Amino acid sequence: MRASVEYPQRVAMVSMHTSPLATPGVGDAGGLNVYVAELARRLGERGLKVDVFTRQDSPDLPEIVDIHEHTRVIHLKAGPPERVAKEVLPSLTKEFSAHLGARLDDHDLVHSHYWLSGLVGLELKHRCGLPLVHTMHTMARVKNSSLGAGQPAEPHVREHGEAAIVREAKVLTASTSDEAAELRSHYGARPGQIVIVPPGVDLHTFHPCNQPKSRAQFGVPQDIQVILFVGRIQPLKAPDVLIKAVAELTRRDPTRRDRLQLIIIGGPSGSDAEWSKTLGPLAVDHGIEDMVDFRPHSERWELFRWYCVSDVVAVPSYNESFGLVALEAQACGRPVVATDVGGLRHAVRDHYSGLLVKGHNEREWADALAAILDDHDEMIRMGANAAMHASTFSWDNTAAATLQAYRKALTI
Repeated sequence: MRASVEYPQRVAMVSMHTSPLATPGVGDAGGLNVYVAELARRLGERGLKVDVFTRQDSPDLPEIVDIHEHTRVIHLKAGPPERVAKEVLPSLTKEFSAHLGARLDDHDLVHSHYWLSGLVGLELKHRCGLPLVHTMHTMARVKNSSLGAGQPAEPHVREHGEAAIVREAKVLTASTSDEAAELRSHYGARPGQIVIVPPGVDLHTFHPCNQPKSRAQFGVPQDIQVILFVGRIQPLKAPDVLIKAVAELTRRDPTRRDRLQLIIIGGPSGSDAEWSKTLGPLAVDHGIEDMVDFRPHSERWELFRWYCVSDVVAVPSYNESFGLVALEAQACGRPVVATDVGGLRHAVRDHYSGLLVKGHNEREWADALAAILDDHDEMIRMGANAAMHASTFSWDNTAAATLQAYRKALTI
């Protein structure tokens, strides 16, 4: 590290298990990928040189991909050049670290994302003496404390790895004050170690929009109500709760059958891929298969239009460190119904830009969805508030807060 550097000039950003170039909603790609891509680009726009190191998971990938004049993605070999199960990745961290260490030149610090990258960051800290900034995104002990029925617990190796990262990282960034409290209570993080860095939303891509135009573009009837789910199809994201809630709404009022649709956008994810096959039969069992539309992942511009199609966006996750979908939906002027957990409490302002639901009882979810769908004036009010609320978040603000975290790591 260069002496007397207050702000870094070059950062080694590590996202080992998933690339910022990956399409969100496919495999393990999701909000983390968007976060790393947007943050790296915004830091590059501020003059930092940012190298994002990720694992080569295809033989066709170029070694280096420039995504901005100062920002590039570098693919490193670790294991076979193909997608591997997440359970295999911990065994590849040392090989990845060795290749990354050989690529470090005049980098000032390492910023790792997710626990697997954090293990790489620890190796580099010990080998190269670079300060480590780490962003958890999700935490094993937090996830394990709020598991739904039948959901497997996160492995001990992850808990131990995260504990080691917290002990040794110079700085930990947290999306919210709640996440900072979780870092302290679950892992013993030091108060002075944590910097709050709120995630952002791409306000150029996601903004208030024309619903009739969007519905006409996608062939969605103008006279129906649409509930939208966007995310990886896995138990943690709980799209099954929405199927049950729509069935409950229809049981209460059979006329909804012809005027309500649930659209689920996303793809199977990792070890939970087989679970996605249970959702279609679940809709059949509840007699609403004609009311549920399953669609594959969408590119960002197309996802914007799907938000515009909807009347309300639902985020029934069991845990979210923040909840990027909730922010994107609100930026499009759509009220959000979300679980009252984690970062969703900050992403959604209860009774202002949407509603928060405690737990995953389908009757309570039906109540919350109906409260918006059946009150047009309330839907319009919340939608306008949602757009204003989301406009206070931006990736530029995320980059500015991250720079303060870097400064802290270099000066303490």
